[in-house]
Amino acid sequence: MAIRLGLSLPQMRQYSLGTDVPDVARAAEEIGYDSLWVFERALFPEPATQGLYGMAGVPWPDRYRDVADPLVTLALAAAATERAELGSSVLVAPLHMPFQLAKALASLDVASGGRMIAGFGTGWSLDEYAASGVRPIEERGAVLDEIIEVCRAVWGPDPVVHDGTLTKIASAAVGPKPARPIPVMLAAGNGRAFRRLVDHADGWLPAGFSAEGVEAQWRRLREMAEERGRTRPIRTVLRVNTARREKPYEGAGRQPFQGDVDQIVADLVEFAAIGLDEILIDLQGDARDARELTDVAAEVFEKARAAGV
Repeated sequence: MAIRLGLSLPQMRQYSLGTDVPDVARAAEEIGYDSLWVFERALFPEPATQGLYGMAGVPWPDRYRDVADPLVTLALAAAATERAELGSSVLVAPLHMPFQLAKALASLDVASGGRMIAGFGTGWSLDEYAASGVRPIEERGAVLDEIIEVCRAVWGPDPVVHDGTLTKIASAAVGPKPARPIPVMLAAGNGRAFRRLVDHADGWLPAGFSAEGVEAQWRRLREMAEERGRTRPIRTVLRVNTARREKPYEGAGRQPFQGDVDQIVADLVEFAAIGLDEILIDLQGDARDARELTDVAAEVFEKARAAGV
């Protein structure tokens, strides 16, 4: 059975949100993509307080200057599609108030007929945490824990009861309820985050920086699941951010998913061999407009399937 393939929706400033998101979503579903995804970038600090992903000296990509809200983007895609799952990889959950986020995700699931995937991460940007006004970045792990608890409570049967640090619900009817249990997936790469995932989440959202690294993380995550007595499977969706160019990347130093479509597909073949459930391909950053994004997405999909992915 071929690995599932997902496509990232257009959220950046070269796209027209109201028309391009529905158009690309419909086209991706027709091409054969199994899922459609969004990510969250709340702001672009000038000057930058820290480097990209918190790495000193690494500049933020200019494409992050203007990124549409992920939940609004998903709502547009939900109204334009019928089959593809709709997910976030990732939503920086601690930037959101738990109760409102749980309500919004439940509403999206109902609107889409039960197609939502709640992909959460803790984020890393000091500036985004300062702007959000929820809790300091030092408390992001605890906030994420409560968000998961609140989502499970709000999505579950009434009366909803929760007594937490951020959210207190004495006893209430809260609707709408999701059309089906919404999977909670987490971005995680270390022991503490892996424990949270194994104990409280349905799946894992790794990033495709290297096949060897992802394979080693996946092995460790499965070992931890066995150690902690988890018996239900862990769903996996790998995110790959492409750096596409018209001509092949030649010479030393090429990173995974950097180069022309054939090189990107060759990398997909390598990563698919790890044994994950799905690969999410983000092509939007290098496309000039929605037409080019759709054309490249079709070419990547067709060549990947022809290569056995």
